[in-house]
Amino acid sequence: MVLMTERYSTTDIIKQLREKDLSLFSLSDFARLFNINNRSTLYKRIQRLEKEGIIQKLIKGKYLFLFNPTNDWAIANYLYQPSYVSLESALSFYGMITGFPYKITSLTSKKPRTFYANQKEFQYSQISQRFFWGYEKKENFLIAEKEKALLDYLYFSLKGLRSFDENEFELRELDQKKLRLYAKLFKDDRLLKIIKGKIL
Repeated sequence: MVLMTERYSTTDIIKQLREKDLSLFSLSDFARLFNINNRSTLYKRIQRLEKEGIIQKLIKGKYLFLFNPTNDWAIANYLYQPSYVSLESALSFYGMITGFPYKITSLTSKKPRTFYANQKEFQYSQISQRFFWGYEKKENFLIAEKEKALLDYLYFSLKGLRSFDENEFELRELDQKKLRLYAKLFKDDRLLKIIKGKIL
């Protein structure tokens, strides 16, 4: 009897992943896509694809399809959910700070975590569910809006987890009305004081 997974050659797998436009997938995604019910068979096929340089393990149970690569932002969203790119990474993305930080920084409503994948550090800082908003989808990833990215950063600076020097930030392109509105939603007088005194 031929095992279900043996119906798919390596070429078939590459074609199928390309047709599905999959860049990132989990073990369970792969098992469903190729009708693999046996865990041993699943692990053997995954290991073979890794050795052949077709997929790359990111963290336990999550993989990158190397023939359809994606960006670090999408990887950040995928590794730990729910999350969105913010803080230094979002500020750098928008050109609001100079340079590109080595770490990919995101916010999550879950416990803070750090992963090392694809030769990069992915850092997830915890923020209350009350503040888990103000992000949007760009291409294939979720990232804080400019105003929210700044407020997230200021919020963490007030907690002593970041340092803020307005001279290091480019703030001219911010939507001032949105910034004031978002700042009020934090319900923190210290944050409003910074916004009114140094930025607006």
